[in-house]
Amino acid sequence: MKIRIFVTGGTFDKEYNELNGELSFKDTHLPEMLKLAKCKVDIDVRTLMLIDSLVMTDADRENILENCLRAKEEMIVITHGTDTMPETAWVLGKKIKDKTIVLTGAMIPYTFGSSDGLFNLGSAIAFVQTLPPGVYISMNGKYFKWDNVQKNKEKGEFEEVGEREA
Repeated sequence: MKIRIFVTGGTFDKEYNELNGELSFKDTHLPEMLKLAKCKVDIDVRTLMLIDSLVMTDADRENILENCLRAKEEMIVITHGTDTMPETAWVLGKKIKDKTIVLTGAMIPYTFGSSDGLFNLGSAIAFVQTLPPGVYISMNGKYFKWDNVQKNKEKGEFEEVGEREA
């Protein structure tokens, strides 16, 4: 069965601009990453947007939701910025029950070479094929249900809501 990947941007696809020292977007790195990983899974990549999740709006999240609902594939991976990934997962999780959707991202841009993005992408592709229908976030080899996950900004990792240290 084919997997649909929706690209939305985030650190996953950011590049360093040597002229002004900023991170920006040119294009998605997903096809290159899948080739580098020698991925043999039938995948269709579609870019919905290339934005930082901190500037993602409710309309952007509705766009992601509508594309997930319209997709004929039952397995969907979404690359997304980590700062607001739980918010998007919440929007999708409340409405989608018959597909397996896994959101993933990176803390370090793929182009930096030391990125966690390739591992996170591979994990998300594996999880989307094995988890039951529902919406999940996959980061650093773990997966979390859409309604029980948060980004711990002090640790720089995702955790279940009940795991946060006092």
